Amino acid sequence: MPVFVDTNVIIDIVSDDPRWADWSIAILEQYADEELSINSAIYAELCFDYGSVAEVDYLIRQFRLNYLEIPRDGLFRAAKAFKAYKGKGGTKDFVLPDFFIGGHAESANSRLITRDVKRYRSYFPSVSVIHP
Repeated sequence: MPVFVDTNVIIDIVSDDPRWADWSIAILEQYADEELSINSAIYAELCFDYGSVAEVDYLIRQFRLNYLEIPRDGLFRAAKAFKAYKGKGGTKDFVLPDFFIGGHAESANSRLITRDVKRYRSYFPSVSVIHP
């Protein structure tokens, strides 16, 4: 079963974030024997600060992350969670990356390493969130 690694955890380490890098390094070390994974939403977020696919792929290899496509069930769950978000007055017009990540984790019955707990707990309560 994969353990998804949210973008913020990877960015903490790459940017040597003074507040979060140590926690992010430690948590990835703690789960190093698990199937640490990302999906297309996380991949896309990582691409923001890189100049090529090769650079992002190199980063993924350095972190020993598996790349998994989001299955249709995960996409369906993302859409339903986004609909609930809109029903609660959410202002975004398009499905946010966190919904794709949460929907995938939920459909795979997986855990998720992240610092952004609130949205995942609100819209994907069955996902086991590993957080500070």
